Amino acid sequence: MISNRELFLRNTAQTSNSPRLIEVEKAEGSYLYGPKGEKYLDLVSGFNVSNIGHRHPKVIEAIQNQLEKYLHVTVYGEFVQAPQVQFASQLLATLPASFGSVYLTNSGAEAVEGSMKIAKRYTGRRQIIAAKNAYHGSTQGALSLIGGTAYQQAYAPLLPEIDFITFNDIVDLDSITTKTAAVIVEAIQGEAGVRVPSAEYMQALRARCTAVGALLVFDEIQTGFGRTGKLFAFEHFGIVPDILMLAKGIGGGMPLGAFVAPKEIMDVIKDNPMLGHITTFGGHPVSCAAALASLKVIQEEHLIEGVAAKAALFRSELSHPKIKEIRGLGLMMCLQLANFDQVYNVSKYCADHGVMIDWYLHCETALRVAPPLTVSKEEILEACQVIKTAIDKFC
Repeated sequence: MISNRELFLRNTAQTSNSPRLIEVEKAEGSYLYGPKGEKYLDLVSGFNVSNIGHRHPKVIEAIQNQLEKYLHVTVYGEFVQAPQVQFASQLLATLPASFGSVYLTNSGAEAVEGSMKIAKRYTGRRQIIAAKNAYHGSTQGALSLIGGTAYQQAYAPLLPEIDFITFNDIVDLDSITTKTAAVIVEAIQGEAGVRVPSAEYMQALRARCTAVGALLVFDEIQTGFGRTGKLFAFEHFGIVPDILMLAKGIGGGMPLGAFVAPKEIMDVIKDNPMLGHITTFGGHPVSCAAALASLKVIQEEHLIEGVAAKAALFRSELSHPKIKEIRGLGLMMCLQLANFDQVYNVSKYCADHGVMIDWYLHCETALRVAPPLTVSKEEILEACQVIKTAIDKFC
C-alpha cells in the first residue's frame, strides 16, 4: 500500500525541495497529532491562523450549524447571506468608526489585490509604495510588493510603478508624494523576522500619507485578532489606517480574508465598471460562521488579556546566552540565532521531540514563536525546555 507521504510527494505540487513531511491526522487545542501517535505542541499556529487553538468547540458548533443551512449559493455580493452580514457587522463594531465597509475574500493575498485596486481607483493615482523585506502574498500583485528581488525575478515583469521605502526609517518617508496612491505596510514585519516599528515612525507615516493625500494601507494578516496583545496591532501605535487587510486568524481555522475601508473608498468598485472587484467563493458562508464564532471566543473568553503575561513567560524562560535577541510583540516573537544551520537543527530537534517551530521567509537565522493565544503556562514551560535543550545541543 502506498503511504500518504509517497502520494504527497508524487501527486501534490511541491513548494520546495525539502518539505517538512510531518503527517497530521488530528489537531486539537495547542497540539497536532500524527498517525502513529506522534504529538506536537504547535508554536506556529498554522502561521498565525489558529489564534484560538485548533478546532475550538464553538467554532466547530458554528460550522456544523451552518452546514445544516447552506454552503455556496452564489457569487459574493449578490445574495443576502446571514453569516457574511453578521460577521461583517461584528467586525466593524470592533473597529474605529471611520471603517464602514467589509469586503470578504478567500485569502490574505486576495485582500491585498483588492486593496491595491480600490486605492488606485479612489485616488486616481498609480504609484504604490511598499517596504523593503515585506511579505504580502504570492499572487502577481502581492508579489510585486515584496521588498526584495530574489522572489520576484523568476516571475517578472510584475506590476509597474511600485516603489519601496525602508521600514521604520522616518527619513525615507519623503519618498511618499502627491503621486502616491497608497503606502502598503505590515503593522509588524513578519517574514522579515518580526520587526516592530516605533510608534513615532508609524505616526510620522500616518501624517505623511495624510499630508500628500495617499492612502495608508495596513497589512494585519499576521498581526490581527489578538496576536500582539491588542485586537489589531495598529492600536499599539495611536493611529488608524485608511484600509485594513485581514486573513489568517480571522477564520478560526477556516479560509477567509477581508479588506476593510470607509464606505466612500469601497464604493468605487460599484460602477464604471460595475462589478469592479468580484469573487466566487470569497466570504464563504461556512467560513464566515466560523469567523464570527472565533471573534466571539476572543472577546468572550478574554484571550487578549492573557497575551502579555504569556509572552513575558516565554521571554523569561528563553533567556539563553546563545539567543542573540528575542524580538516581537505579544505572542508574535522570534528567537535570533547565529545562522541557518543552527535554526534548522534546533527546529528539527524540537519537532523530533514534540514541539513544532519554524523560521521566516526573509530571515532564516531566526526561529518563529507564535503559539495559539490559548496556550497554557504548562505548555509554555514544556516548549521552552525542549527549545533550550536544542539550543544547548546545536548552538
